[in-house]
Amino acid sequence: MRHFEDDPGLADLLDPAQVDRLASNLARLGLGQVQLSAERREGAVPVEFNLETIGWLSADCDSNTLKATADLVAFILFFVAKYRLAANIHHDATEAGYAELQRKHEALQESESRYRALSGQLQERVKEQVATIQKAQQELYESAKTRSVGQLAAGIAHEINNPIGFIKSNLKVAGDYLDELQTKLPDNDETRELMDDFRDLLAESLDGSTRIAAIVSDLKTFSSIDHADYTHCNVNDLLKASLHMLRTSHSSRTLNIDQRLGEIPEIPGNPARLSEAFYNVLDNAARAIDEDGRIIVKTATDNSGNVAVVIQDNGCGITESTQDQVFDPFFTSRPVGSGTGLGLTVTQDTIRAHKGLVRLESREGTGTRVTMLLPHAS
Repeated sequence: MRHFEDDPGLADLLDPAQVDRLASNLARLGLGQVQLSAERREGAVPVEFNLETIGWLSADCDSNTLKATADLVAFILFFVAKYRLAANIHHDATEAGYAELQRKHEALQESESRYRALSGQLQERVKEQVATIQKAQQELYESAKTRSVGQLAAGIAHEINNPIGFIKSNLKVAGDYLDELQTKLPDNDETRELMDDFRDLLAESLDGSTRIAAIVSDLKTFSSIDHADYTHCNVNDLLKASLHMLRTSHSSRTLNIDQRLGEIPEIPGNPARLSEAFYNVLDNAARAIDEDGRIIVKTATDNSGNVAVVIQDNGCGITESTQDQVFDPFFTSRPVGSGTGLGLTVTQDTIRAHKGLVRLESREGTGTRVTMLLPHAS
C-alpha cells in the first residue's frame, strides 16, 4: 500500500477499473458519455484535490452540470483519500505491533536460550557435586575398610604372635629333651620307632607354627599396619602377600597361579591401598575361572622405569556390553549379595591416586587381562 509523502494523483486514488466504474455510474445519472482521466481534453473541467488538479472530467451535459459533477467526483476522491490514509495508519500500526511482537518473541527466545544454558550449567554443577559426594563417600568407605583390616591384623598379630613364639620355642626345647630322653630309654626297635614318630610330630607342629607366623606376617604386610601412609613399596612383596591372602580366602579349592615376577624398583605409595587393589583384581580373576583355570601374575618395568603389574585369567570373561560399567561404583555382574560392586572402582581410584592407570581387556568366554601401570616416582 502506497504511503503518500506528496499529494496523490488520480492513479494513486483510483485504479483504472474504479475510474471506469465511476464514469459508468455517472453516465447512468443521465450525463451521457462520461470520461475521467489524468490528461486534459477539450471541453473537460478540472477535478481538484487539496487545491491541485489531479484529473479532467468530460460528459455530454451542460457546463453547470459538468462542473457540479466534477465537484462531486472531487468530494468522492476526498473520502477515498481519507479511507486510504486510515488504511495506511492501520497498516502501519499493525506492522508496528507485529514488529514489536516479533521483537518480544526474539527476546523471549533469547531469554529461554539463556535459561536453557543456565539450566545445563546447573545440571553440570549438580553432576559435579554428586560425583564429588560419591567420591568422598567412596574414600570414606575405603578408609574405613582399610582401617578395619589394619585393626584386625593388629589384633591378630598381638594375639597370635606371642603364643606362636612360645609354641615354636617350646617345640624346639621339646626336641632337645627328646634327644636326652632317648639316651635314658632302652635301645630297641620299639623305642626307636616311637621316638622317630615323636620327632615327626614335633617337626610337623613346628612347621605348622611357622606357617601360622608367615600368615600373620603376610596379613601385616597386606594391611601395612607397620607402615606410614606413603612409603617405599616393594610391589612384588605386596603381590605375594595378596596371593597368600587369596589362597586363604579360596582355601576350598586349589588355584593354579603362575607367578612371573620380574626385577622391579620400589615405588612410593600406600602399601595398604595397593595391596587391596591387587587383591581385588586377583579375587575377581579367581572367581572367574573354573577348576581347570589359570591365573598369570606378571611384573615388569618399561623404558621409563615405571612398574607394570599384569593379572590375567582364562575365565569366563566380561561381556562387551558391560565392559564400560565395570569401574562404576556398585556395579557387579555377580548374584545379589555376592559382591559390593566396589572392587574395581577402588582399584582404579587407588592406581589413579598413585598417578598410574588401569587398563582392562576382556573377551567373553576367553578371559580377562588387567594391566596396572605405576610410575616409579609420584
